[in-house]
Amino acid sequence: MDCVALCRLDELGEGQSRGFDPRGRGADSLFALRHQGQVRVYRNLCPHLSVPLEYRKDRFLSADGQWVVCYAHGARFRPGDGACVHGPCRGEVLPALQHREADGWLLLPLAQLDA
Repeated sequence: MDCVALCRLDELGEGQSRGFDPRGRGADSLFALRHQGQVRVYRNLCPHLSVPLEYRKDRFLSADGQWVVCYAHGARFRPGDGACVHGPCRGEVLPALQHREADGWLLLPLAQLDA
């Protein structure tokens, strides 16, 4: 399976998030976070109005690192499963992407980039 390397796993600390533009289109189309020791990868797309979540580079999480926040609408999502628990898209879920962790790297299968 062909994959793209997003970052080294040690570059993604607990309670941190990072955006990625694996197709080089000038905007982060997905982001990864580490919450309670688990790494998750989501599309950078609020289900409310299909807008990017972050207000500046790599700012997908609340200040305390406990929520994914859509800064356009104030929606809050659980980091572990992407479920919206507060805001206009309550009950909807961030689109999650499958990933691999190998040799210290966070890898994303290329087939998911265009899905």
